[in-house]
Amino acid sequence: MSVRNRELVFLLPALVLTTLGFALVYTVKSETLSWSSLTYGLLFLALFAIAHLGRRFLVPDADPYLLPVTALLSTLGLLLLYRIDPDLALKQAMWLVVGLVAFLLVLASTRDLRGLLRHKYWLGIAGVLLLVITAGIGRNINGSKLWIVVGPIHFQPGEFAKVLLIAFFAAYLVDVREVLTVSTRRVLGVPFPPFRYLAPLLTIWGFSILLMVFMKDLGTSLLFFGALLALIYVATGRAFYVVVGVVLFLIGATGLYFVFGHVQTRVDIWLDPWKDASGSGYQIVQSLFSLASGGLFGRGLGQGYLILQNGNPIIPHLESDFIFSAIGEELGLVGGMGIILLYLIFTYRGLRVAMASRNDFARLLCTGLTSIFAIQAFIIIGGVIKLIPLTGITLPFVSYGGSSVVANFMLLALLLRASDSAARDKLAAEKRAGASGAAPAASASGRRDG
Repeated sequence: MSVRNRELVFLLPALVLTTLGFALVYTVKSETLSWSSLTYGLLFLALFAIAHLGRRFLVPDADPYLLPVTALLSTLGLLLLYRIDPDLALKQAMWLVVGLVAFLLVLASTRDLRGLLRHKYWLGIAGVLLLVITAGIGRNINGSKLWIVVGPIHFQPGEFAKVLLIAFFAAYLVDVREVLTVSTRRVLGVPFPPFRYLAPLLTIWGFSILLMVFMKDLGTSLLFFGALLALIYVATGRAFYVVVGVVLFLIGATGLYFVFGHVQTRVDIWLDPWKDASGSGYQIVQSLFSLASGGLFGRGLGQGYLILQNGNPIIPHLESDFIFSAIGEELGLVGGMGIILLYLIFTYRGLRVAMASRNDFARLLCTGLTSIFAIQAFIIIGGVIKLIPLTGITLPFVSYGGSSVVANFMLLALLLRASDSAARDKLAAEKRAGASGAAPAASASGRRDG
């Protein structure tokens, strides 16, 4: 089966899940089955059919699994949002359309990723500017200054900044990767490169700490810092940078813990949410109850105790920060592990694209984009299950949030473009190898005939 048709086949489960899921939730809500609810499956099919056709023509040799995984995550997010609030599901569907348009535009405009190298500083300036604007005029919601509000529209510039900054750092590391591997001195037996080449690492550390200071958000700074450390490690192959980076981050985070009450509250809730179960620890306590009540196979779509009698979710911000709790209650441990498996598949395929890329920039770009996607999923799921302190970032493609949906579709488009380029480069190399191997054989035959 061709790569194109393989992707089409793997899109079918998302269609089935959408159709049956919406029908089931609608039936539970109204106690009757409405055939109009089945149209959600057709609408979803139409959207991702357009995305598939765009991928088929623009990047025909790209990875066939990334888009189906995205479709499954997106449809599950719509299902749960429809279960929580049909109006939110409608808004998310509109953002999904915008995200797919952005997906096609990125595919059409980036014929060669190496063209981004010429604009690397503009990418970096744009990314930093988005974060500066957010820190300056952003609205503080739930203790973190992550949002820009324009009329009825709320969006997070940081979601777009992460893509821009990853592209900038990937391009920058292409130029300096060799000098970062040079060790001219040893301190306590540890090889150090020239101090001036440590500047990028120290700059990243300082930038992530400033993010925590101005945005009061540990999750966002951890997201950027983790992805950039992964980039530096892949570029240099030296674990030294990872160790030093983690130590610097822990030192900075510990210092800010004693400075900002918001960070102290998040950490204290993580350590003991039962101390104030009806107050500051209410969200995480209810999340743990929801996960526990789901059991192994869940209570079933539409059967969980997610909504209070007044129509509000039992867990505040269930549609965004705690949507994994809804997954755990209604789909159980099996459903939750299935979602985690989808993120692992996406991460695995993204790293395969990076390994297959034949130029340094594409390899680093795909590594950074995949890393920031995986770290974001880990941070929010880890916070919901009380593995790490809770943060306010979204679960990619699942949580309610237009900025996240659009930015992640742009991320997906860049991965597919890199995958297609790698496949084409491999095919061209095989053709050249075949041609060079055939010529000597022909000349040898000529000598024997003579």
